Amino acid sequence: MAKRENIIIGLDIGTTKTCAIVGEMTASGIDIIGIGTHPSKGLRKGVVVNIDNTVESIKSAIEEAELMSGHEIKSVFTGIAGGHIKSMNSHGIVAVKGGEVEETDVKRATDAAKAIAMPLDRRLIHVLPKYYIVDDQDGVKDPLGMSGVRLEAKIHIVTGAVTSVQNIVKSVNRVGLDVNDIVLEQLASSEAVMNQDEMELGVALVDMGGGTTDIAVFADGSIKHTAVLPIGGNYVTNDISVGLRTPDVVAEKIKIQYGCAYSPLISQDETIEVSSVGGRNPRKVSRQVLGDIIEPRVAEILSLAHREIIKSGYEDLLAAGVVLTGGTSNIEGITELGEQVFNMPVRRGYPVGVGGIVDIINNPIYATGVGLVIYGSKNQSGVLFKKKEKNILSKITKSMKKWFDDFF
Repeated sequence: MAKRENIIIGLDIGTTKTCAIVGEMTASGIDIIGIGTHPSKGLRKGVVVNIDNTVESIKSAIEEAELMSGHEIKSVFTGIAGGHIKSMNSHGIVAVKGGEVEETDVKRATDAAKAIAMPLDRRLIHVLPKYYIVDDQDGVKDPLGMSGVRLEAKIHIVTGAVTSVQNIVKSVNRVGLDVNDIVLEQLASSEAVMNQDEMELGVALVDMGGGTTDIAVFADGSIKHTAVLPIGGNYVTNDISVGLRTPDVVAEKIKIQYGCAYSPLISQDETIEVSSVGGRNPRKVSRQVLGDIIEPRVAEILSLAHREIIKSGYEDLLAAGVVLTGGTSNIEGITELGEQVFNMPVRRGYPVGVGGIVDIINNPIYATGVGLVIYGSKNQSGVLFKKKEKNILSKITKSMKKWFDDFF
């Protein structure tokens, strides 16, 4: 069996599903050796609303992952999303003491940048460096060793509601697991589905989950903007349920099996069978009718994401276009519709850069889970929240992420 420190677990606690991914670090990289999934019933729009149900979902997913991988799971890297997530850009300026930039100067500049007024009900989740300015030299990615008298750090700050963080930690701890770290889900997904060339050129990641749509904008190799929209694939399912007068469970299956977000791809003579409610007989419906229900809702979600990208001010820098990932991106025709909405190249993002059971994980629904494993392999700094930790609030304040190696 592999050593404990070689095993990394990513836990994606989503609105529609909880997914545990077990990764093993090898000499050649990361191999995915186990997967466990279970429907989620304790979250709404990415936020825990029922701890007991969330605990049950996590427990089932973890047990399945343990069985498949043959390893007992003790700690996890878990994702966080939800409408409570907020982000902002900040900067800090310090004098370079010795005439040459050292690590202490970089730390002081970053500390100055993150010294912002923050309400007591919010806590820092990520402090992500964008670039540095040494005297008048702009766009410096690694200032160490440069000569200068003034150092300015440009950073991206991500904050979340402290209660939402607490509830995620509490749910994981109640399963008997420690939390190694809490990671913004779209940043984790970007680790799995995007490459450095795209980040250099400029690219937007749109992670379309069940309850939320998470956005991350990259340019010049670093993070520029993040946002979370409280709308996702569940809205599409609900529209199908109402429009075809069928239960949500059936509507979800229809969406996955027959859904199409771009009507020109649907043949006029295609039909599908729809189960009715109240014991009525199933009926046949034109697939074009299903497309007419799905396309407007998906277009609305993509339009809201596009508006957020425009608001970020980086739309003109996205030479690599948009990457769609997450379960909702599996809908047929979504890339074609996306290119119309965004007016730029759009591709579907699949997890890459890992080995093992790649035939199973080659699906956008696993992007966040695989990304958490990759993130964990680069940030093994111990356990942030132990299962018996009493003072979670004080621990959350220490949740400063070390993303320097990832983006510089």
